Amino acid sequence: MSENARTDWPYPRPEQPPVPKPGDAAHTVNVWLVPNFSMLTLFCLLEPLRVANRFGRELFAWRLLSADGDPVVASNGVRIEVEGVLAEHALGDLLMVISSYEAEVSVTSAERAVLRHVAAHGGRVGGLDTAPFILARAGLLDQHRVALHWESVPAFRAEFPHIAVSEARFEFAGQRLTGSGGAAGIDMMLQWIEHDYGPALANAVGRQLVHQRVSEEEAWKAGAARTLEDLPRSVVRALAVMETHLDQVLSIPEICRLIGQSQRQLTRLFMAHFGETPKQCYLGMRLDYARRLLADSRCRVTEAALTSGFVHLAHFSRVYQARFGERPSATAERGTV
Repeated sequence: MSENARTDWPYPRPEQPPVPKPGDAAHTVNVWLVPNFSMLTLFCLLEPLRVANRFGRELFAWRLLSADGDPVVASNGVRIEVEGVLAEHALGDLLMVISSYEAEVSVTSAERAVLRHVAAHGGRVGGLDTAPFILARAGLLDQHRVALHWESVPAFRAEFPHIAVSEARFEFAGQRLTGSGGAAGIDMMLQWIEHDYGPALANAVGRQLVHQRVSEEEAWKAGAARTLEDLPRSVVRALAVMETHLDQVLSIPEICRLIGQSQRQLTRLFMAHFGETPKQCYLGMRLDYARRLLADSRCRVTEAALTSGFVHLAHFSRVYQARFGERPSATAERGTV
């Protein structure tokens, strides 16, 4: 290894990274696993902490919890053993809630009370994927900007119209942490590492994970340029309808009927705020959805087209290439965007 490489890699690499027990590390993260939680989100949350211990010292410990102390089955069917009961081990440096499908089904008022107890005692509370619903229902997200999985945004806006939804992949400020789940957990933890231990360690961890950190500009570009509070209510409602009908496409007149707005007025508002007609914006949302499907899964081009509301494959390929400069098959083969 060259001298230049050495100066860019300031941390030792022990063969076996330490996995300290709660109480033996500088920070302890308690992770409440809600049934049907996202396994990917759990791994992306914990792996940066494990690697930080490898390069630094015993910085982070974690404890997996469930509501009753029993194992929890993830959304992929894998059964995960836990180390304790939520009510008995919730206090720590951070209580992170991880959920996915049907987050509200198994959560009781007693568990929401535990979250409020942690917050009342100055604890930092976070939620990934659909977990912000759980935090919001516990009354912990008022006056906070919230990031969550994009599929859940329309429903969250409808249930909590007073809470500002961020367009960033994660929000890490003060005592509340929220994020969209998946790889966003890596970026959230890297920001925590950088805040407490500096950018050199955070960058070393990111390199070890073969992860390109999301820049502040990328994470905030949409929210910094235009927040939901700046948009007319009819535009927000139209976007919510579009987001919930990406596979079964509605006509613009039907969307206008649902939101109680004339098509002429809605078009004027979309042009003023986005520089696009509602139809153009709707098409872009469906194409963006198709691109995520092709990049983040093993979805075939035909399946991605149908799932994003395109009946004719030739038309899908043409508009996709016009938007992204490549054929859908190229995105699928590369597997990333």
